[in-house]
Amino acid sequence: MVRVRTLFESADLADEQMYRLLTASVVPRPIAWVSTRSADGVTNLAPYSFFTVSSSAPPVVQFTSVTRKDSLRNIEETGEFVVNLATAALIDRVNASSATFESGVSEFDAVGVTAEPSETVGPPRVAQSPIAIECGLHRVVEVGNSFVVMGAVRAISVRTGALAEDGLPDFAALAPVSRLGRAEWGLPPEVRVLRRPGRPS
Repeated sequence: MVRVRTLFESADLADEQMYRLLTASVVPRPIAWVSTRSADGVTNLAPYSFFTVSSSAPPVVQFTSVTRKDSLRNIEETGEFVVNLATAALIDRVNASSATFESGVSEFDAVGVTAEPSETVGPPRVAQSPIAIECGLHRVVEVGNSFVVMGAVRAISVRTGALAEDGLPDFAALAPVSRLGRAEWGLPPEVRVLRRPGRPS
């Protein structure tokens, strides 16, 4: 029999091998470009590609920090953060903000991103990003080598030009990017509209 699949068993893979396999398999992944502020007032901006919605009632979003990074420390200190949408126009600066800067360096300044005041939280949002989700810390859950950060959504700020006629964000106007495997990034894909079917008779 010809094998049509290759089996990778967790017990046989080193942590780094499993990370690379998972991130090349779970694709595309939306990017949470998380802005925070330390207790000392230093702003931080970092991308996280383990990101999704946890709940809509109450509204909670989550991202995962692999190891304890500045963003996580700042959130634990202040209890607040902002998820900014990573877009095609910002892709180079999103990537640049993933560098390992010293804790006292603001990525806003280092990568040339404009910070503007948020409406309901202390950390600033990215002025160039069309959507900013302002969050208060809901909880941090430690899972293996990672930390799942859940944020209670306090407000969502959407640039008016990015709203469609129905009042919701317009995908084409947002042009969000995603992370794939290796050093690959996904650009906005072709969109196909499919209505969800009702209950089968």
